[in-house]
Amino acid sequence: MTELSTVDTKRKEMVENEKSPEYGEIESGSVEIIVGPKSSGKTDEMIRRLRRATYGDYKIHAFKVIVTEGSSENKIVSHAGNEFEATPVKTTEQLKKLLKEDASLVAIDNAQFLDKEIVPFTQKMADKGIRVIVAGLDTDFRGEPFGFVPILMAQADILDKHSAICKVCSGPASFTQRLINGEPAEYDNPIVAVDASEFYEARCRGHHKVSGKP
Repeated sequence: MTELSTVDTKRKEMVENEKSPEYGEIESGSVEIIVGPKSSGKTDEMIRRLRRATYGDYKIHAFKVIVTEGSSENKIVSHAGNEFEATPVKTTEQLKKLLKEDASLVAIDNAQFLDKEIVPFTQKMADKGIRVIVAGLDTDFRGEPFGFVPILMAQADILDKHSAICKVCSGPASFTQRLINGEPAEYDNPIVAVDASEFYEARCRGHHKVSGKP
């Protein structure tokens, strides 16, 4: 019998590792949640897991939740430049209609923008034996729970919360700062807004500012 090469051995190990979710032997389906503030590496972590999963038996269908149309809407793209092919959607209902019937791994990026139906959808998929990976912001620019991500976190089998680097002091950052024309956004501003004058960056608790916050 021919001895396996180093490359073949590594590939075999990766396949074995990807038969179950990232941190344990879960034979049934599962929900993995990756959260954190702006620039915390959430999307990079999702892409890393998806790339590893390609070495296994998974039928992957990735989705990217979009607010506006964009040139890279058919890809999940990280700040580091990593990419993975994805289907753009705006609602959970649209996602359900486009989902491939043979998918055994479903990935959803930017989940904070989805409606409440994402919660029962992820649970139903996991109950059917499907591995679900979800990434998104857990808090909005106010520092408050963002959409239905906190509920997804509570019901997850695996929860991975990332921190970023504060743009002011370089300390650990858990918050997303919204700046408008260089100044902290007002508390009463819309949670989801698309404006060329807006800018987002990671901040620590001490440097996270929201004008007019109660």
